[in-house]
Amino acid sequence: MQLPALVLFVLSLAFSSIATLLDNTPQGYGGDDTGFAPVFEEQPGDLIYPEESPEAKITMNCRARASPPATYKWRLNNWEVSLQEQAEEHYSLMGGNLVITNPDKNKHTGKYVCIAQNKHGTVFSKEATVTFGYLDMFSTEEREAVHVRVGQGAVLLCAPPPHNPDDLSYRWILDEFPIFIPLDKRRFVSQRTGNLYISKVEATDSGNYSCFVSSPSIAKSVFSKFISLVPLDERPLRKYPADIKVKFPETYALVGQNITLECFALGNPIPEIHWRKVDSELPANTEIGMGGALLHIFNVQMEDEGTYECEAVNAKGKDRHRAWLGVDGAPEWVEHVVSMEKDIGGNLTMSCVATGKPEPHIHWMKDGYAFGEGKLTFTGLRFEDSGVYQCIAENKHGVIYANAELRVFACAPTFEHNPLKKKLLGAKNGRVVIECKPRAAPRPKISWSKGTELLSNSSRIRIWQDGSLEILNATKMDEGRYTCFAENDRGKANSTGALTITEATKITLAPSNADVTVGENARMQCAASHDPSLDIEFVWSINGRVIDFDREAEHYQHVKAGARDSSDELRITNTQLKHSGRYTCTAQTVVDNSTASAELVVRGPPGPPHGVSVKEIKDKSVKLVWTRGADNHSPVSKYTIQSRDSFTLDPEEWKNATTTPANVEGNAETVTVVDLIPWTEYEFRVIATNTLGTGEPSLPSTKIRTLEAVPVVAPSDIGGGGEASKELTITWTPVQPQYHYGRDFGYIVAFKPHNNMEWMKVTVADPTARRYIHKDASIPAATEFQVKVKAFNSQGEGPFSLTAVIYSAQDVPSKAPANVTARTLSATEAVVWWFPVYQPTVQGYQVKYWRKHSESESSGQRVLIPASKNHTRLENMVPNSHYMVEVRAYNSAGFGPPGTICEIYTKKAPPSRPPKIIRKTLNSNRAMVNIAWERVEPLANESTIEGYKVRQAGHTTGTLYTTGKHNIDLPIPKEGDYVVEVRAHSEGGDGAKTEDSVRLGAPRDRRSFHNLPTVSSHRQIQYSPEY
Repeated sequence: MQLPALVLFVLSLAFSSIATLLDNTPQGYGGDDTGFAPVFEEQPGDLIYPEESPEAKITMNCRARASPPATYKWRLNNWEVSLQEQAEEHYSLMGGNLVITNPDKNKHTGKYVCIAQNKHGTVFSKEATVTFGYLDMFSTEEREAVHVRVGQGAVLLCAPPPHNPDDLSYRWILDEFPIFIPLDKRRFVSQRTGNLYISKVEATDSGNYSCFVSSPSIAKSVFSKFISLVPLDERPLRKYPADIKVKFPETYALVGQNITLECFALGNPIPEIHWRKVDSELPANTEIGMGGALLHIFNVQMEDEGTYECEAVNAKGKDRHRAWLGVDGAPEWVEHVVSMEKDIGGNLTMSCVATGKPEPHIHWMKDGYAFGEGKLTFTGLRFEDSGVYQCIAENKHGVIYANAELRVFACAPTFEHNPLKKKLLGAKNGRVVIECKPRAAPRPKISWSKGTELLSNSSRIRIWQDGSLEILNATKMDEGRYTCFAENDRGKANSTGALTITEATKITLAPSNADVTVGENARMQCAASHDPSLDIEFVWSINGRVIDFDREAEHYQHVKAGARDSSDELRITNTQLKHSGRYTCTAQTVVDNSTASAELVVRGPPGPPHGVSVKEIKDKSVKLVWTRGADNHSPVSKYTIQSRDSFTLDPEEWKNATTTPANVEGNAETVTVVDLIPWTEYEFRVIATNTLGTGEPSLPSTKIRTLEAVPVVAPSDIGGGGEASKELTITWTPVQPQYHYGRDFGYIVAFKPHNNMEWMKVTVADPTARRYIHKDASIPAATEFQVKVKAFNSQGEGPFSLTAVIYSAQDVPSKAPANVTARTLSATEAVVWWFPVYQPTVQGYQVKYWRKHSESESSGQRVLIPASKNHTRLENMVPNSHYMVEVRAYNSAGFGPPGTICEIYTKKAPPSRPPKIIRKTLNSNRAMVNIAWERVEPLANESTIEGYKVRQAGHTTGTLYTTGKHNIDLPIPKEGDYVVEVRAHSEGGDGAKTEDSVRLGAPRDRRSFHNLPTVSSHRQIQYSPEY
């Protein structure tokens, strides 16, 4: 009678295949027990169903591999789901998948579990949560405008509408969709609240803003009513200290997650954001984005837990914020049930171990029912213990499952799947082990025979606990047929194999030790004797690692030599430090092997020192400590110390540091680095050198900051002077940041009139300041002052700069120009002159003129004249107008009082119509041409005509003629052509012109030509003699 069998299969988290094991099911299982319990191939996952989804159904996936095929059930919140196929029901089953038709938020929200079962057992899937996603519209109420002064910070509130889930993303629209505001150091959108923050409002920020909210889970976006931002002009522009408004809260993340911390500040100037981890360095897996406002931590690990700080700094002040980042972990398997087969009546312990934070709780289920906690211990296994066991580890962050199927089997011994080898080989004088591993349950009793002789334990022969036969110091006498007998209470079986003893393999030429320098070649030889009936192979290894000659062909080659390939040579080309070590030659046959080893020493430059750390930090020096690295078989002769500070432009640039002593000997492990800059962030590295060269640098030390010290560098380029009356402006070039030497850096400005003994001093707290303006109504004008500036910080005051001499601002001229006189020149021009103001501070004069009844004084035209002149021409005036003319002296302090205002009248406009040329006649000797034109009649608003101006212009020269007649004789050029311009002249100026071109041609007759051109036309006329 065949008995049921029990087999234990461990199903991994991915529920890997167990088919291979099932194919090897022993016959003792019985015909009714073939197959296997369900193994999940697909499990349900968390799902968010959009409430507005056009597809009115939810599908929860579940599929298991099983033999016979599994049947499926589902549970919702630990209640079995009704799968009756009725019209009013929401649920239906498609294979193992659960389909929910017309989902209802009130009925179908919750945790679902898929249950797969067959006669071999029952398994529960992991829980999957179904929630309903939504994103409501924003309120339709109008939002109030936000008024804020230019230079101040502003916050626009988003106030997102009700939604699920919480994974919203936020942007802001400016004036119209889809114009989104760009984000930079000045503008920031919090992805926690959706609020828009502007650190310093500018006039260009004016506009209408709308919060744009997107839910990626349900693919929906909405936007708010527009909010008007109204910047209010402020002069002068005020500065505000940094004020952090976006503060990351106490946060918890799971191991492996990516987390982002937000920090943003308002202020003018725009604050700089700096991040740090309190009491340690920022993790290497961090990245700072959005101009410093975001700290991204990728692939969070337990060691990333701690307090993080962001600091916002500008010239007016600083602000800090700290919060805790906790790191938890979802359960992960460290150890879970393993695949095994157990005999009936045997003992078994099933255990699994999981890590997580908080520590996961371990409990078990068997075929869907609770089955205990911790370890499961079975004594005297029975067939009823068969089933599917699920080990469950859970904490507040998740649940994981490991599944195992358990069967007990019982059968008579059989060698069907693992018989003894028919031909067994053993080496002479060696050790021979013949395995005997029949399949049987309960465990069988094992015995051995050689031929007809029953074997028992002796000094050379021993039967192991697992049934294997061991023969020591084998000889030819041990050759023969060996049989293993297996027997239990269900039957017996045996298996036989023949043992042959061969000659032992021995190393006859062992490799020799070698000593080379980096870049040289080395070789090792190896030879062995062996049984002539067997093939031999040589294997080379270094420090226990077998050399792969295909992949490492760049440095390693081996060459076989000798009769029947009984020797081998290892060649190492272009040796490197990594090739140092113990090389082993193994000569092996299918029966045995023999080994011999040798050392290869590769000498080269030293390796990098280790553990570089900084001790005894002072303002200008530190003590550096390190541990020696590998000398690579050549003593270190010296060390080089290098440093890198936070002000280095190239982050890869390292500089040799100054040390005490100056030369660091090769046996040193500490040195003092000097000539450092106070209050500066440094890191250091150490480089070792020996007679063979300089090695790689050590890893950098942890960054440190030297202590503070009193500044020693004074500001430069002291200057300034008066810019406005009753003011004294003092300017300087700021001290570079690396010379601040400490916190709370600023300037002390000292100044005094040249004949005073006591200095006045003021403090300027802005380290970037370049000027100070002293306002005092008692400051005398154009007075010599002595000024000097020095720096200070939290440790004290530095030296003053060199003393500079500047002058206070001048007073405006106190006298007005006298005898201001003006006269019109034409309809659009006039001339004005005056008596000069004899004061040494006068830099020039301003002449202002405007139409008395048509223009305001403030809109008048202005002309600036240097102090060396006392007259000027006024242009671009309007004809026939009444003008007022004012003259003032000025200097750098402003304008003095005006002289007597002069009134003038511009003349009427000149004629607007040009003369009309009516005739051109060449005289008899062909030397002159007579040009005649019609009389021009001025309009009523135009000046009376006083005569005409005629201009005769060639290619390079021109001649101007005046006449009171209506014609004129002009000489003809010897060659080429010229232009004749005619215009009327009046007291209002020259009128519109007419012009014509004249070209002298070959004489044909003496008849005159008459040409009547239009205004501003340009006609070429060729003249010939009269008929």
